[in-house]
Amino acid sequence: MVKRYVKKMKGQGHRSAPRPPMKEVFWSWFGSFLGIAAVALLHWKWAEPSDLILIIASFGASAVLIYGAIEAPLAQPRNLLGGHFLSALVGVACYQWMGSAMVLAAALSVSLAIAVMQLTKTLHPPGGATALIAVIGTDSVHNLGYLYALVPALSGAMVMLVVALLVNNLAPHRHYPKYWL
Repeated sequence: MVKRYVKKMKGQGHRSAPRPPMKEVFWSWFGSFLGIAAVALLHWKWAEPSDLILIIASFGASAVLIYGAIEAPLAQPRNLLGGHFLSALVGVACYQWMGSAMVLAAALSVSLAIAVMQLTKTLHPPGGATALIAVIGTDSVHNLGYLYALVPALSGAMVMLVVALLVNNLAPHRHYPKYWL
């Protein structure tokens, strides 16, 4: 039984996926550059002077999906927006309920966010980071309370989505999204 369990960890013997064509690499680079730049620009020009935040680290992982893996179910608009928004709500709740027990709050925020995303069909891996940031973030994140779910989580994801819609559909061979709901 243990031998069979350990053998599973060797993988199934398949080779890795082939390298994408250079045109795909370019469009992924271009989209992610513009998407992150748009959110960052809005943050430093509009949000930062008001003590709000508009950019969070989990958007880097979202960029990989919505610009580099545009056909993946986890990269679709429902997943991007719902995953960040719902996970942010979960993260804030965990911090507010258990902020004094950070280890528990951190672990619970990610695991509950995963469960909520699965139950709502909004699974977006960066959502786990969005929930975790709500717990381990700085005072500027904690002071937002549930506003964190709207700004930066949902609003930043919406900016990146607009850029994804514009850039991903510029290339004749790309089509985004595959579906909305």
